[in-house]
Amino acid sequence: MGDHFGLSNFGVNLTELAPGAVSALLHHHSKQDEFIYVLQGTPTLVLGDQEYALKPGDCMGFKAGTSIAHQLVNRSGESAIYIEIGDRTAGDEVEYPNDDLKTTQLANGVWALTHKDGRPY
Repeated sequence: MGDHFGLSNFGVNLTELAPGAVSALLHHHSKQDEFIYVLQGTPTLVLGDQEYALKPGDCMGFKAGTSIAHQLVNRSGESAIYIEIGDRTAGDEVEYPNDDLKTTQLANGVWALTHKDGRPY
């Protein structure tokens, strides 16, 4: 939604998470903050080694640089719909603690995907 209005400092996405789906691999950002607001459904927030049942009206923020990984999982039989907002700070790196993956935002804005040891995919 943010791109539609030409926003360049932060992104806004309206996301539908189907039953059984996950929002992303468990991850954390080095520079980009994120925020979610649940509109519909009951997704589960995985935050580090804890889990939290969310419902419409619940929100959560994910501060960059904390190394606390997060993801949403829809374990219900209904779609979950939420708004996610993230800043677009350049030079971000994303770590995936459970996967052999690291992403780095290059100077031109393109994301490079590598193994944790730096080998490219």
